[in-house]
Amino acid sequence: MQFLICFISTMLFEQLFDTKSSTYTYIISSGKGREALIIDPVIENTNKYLKVLKELDLKLVKVIDTHIHADHISGLNELSKRTNCTKIMGKHSVSEVVDIRVKDNEKIKIENIELISMYTPGHTDCSYSFLMNDRVFTGDTLLINSTGRTDFQNGSSYDAYDSIFNKLLKLPEKTLVYPAHDYNGKKHSTVENEKNNNPRLQVSSAEEYAEIMNNLNLENPEMIDIAVPANIKGFTLDHVN
Repeated sequence: MQFLICFISTMLFEQLFDTKSSTYTYIISSGKGREALIIDPVIENTNKYLKVLKELDLKLVKVIDTHIHADHISGLNELSKRTNCTKIMGKHSVSEVVDIRVKDNEKIKIENIELISMYTPGHTDCSYSFLMNDRVFTGDTLLINSTGRTDFQNGSSYDAYDSIFNKLLKLPEKTLVYPAHDYNGKKHSTVENEKNNNPRLQVSSAEEYAEIMNNLNLENPEMIDIAVPANIKGFTLDHVN
């Protein structure tokens, strides 16, 4: 697992990368010795997350999944089991273990940090993004120079088009884009870059976007038959090992 720690003003921001699933996980806090939250954890990396939290003297109080993942088992419930943190997903999630289900445009706070939930369906029908000041965590809805597939888990290319063009791309152009995955070594983008350079977004209509997405002919994720039911049930390491 690779990771990058940044101290931005009074905020601690850490981006971690799971090489097996190409998943980005984010640890956010207002600083050392403070409360923290994690976005999109991978269960196999739980001990590494806890080690980082301990080294930075952070108390994990909230953990968020942007959607029900199909390519890895989430660490959401394992982290809650180990730290007693609150588990958060969007209102539309079918997870059986979530503590709080946020609606569109709802605030999630830890100390002086605030995230705003954005319902961005399309990749799945339960996909949410989370806006935090100058950056947005887009899950699998908007990737770097790509977009999330829409052909399973009640996905919809038309919903994805609406989420991307009428919500995410309406954010200020300098807004940083932090996705849940990247397959080419890139760590983040901007709304401006995605608007101008993302090849899937150079379209003039929802129909044109749907034509692209409906003809990708991708194989299902290798883990889908394991990961989706595991993430609905909230598997912990006791189930995995």
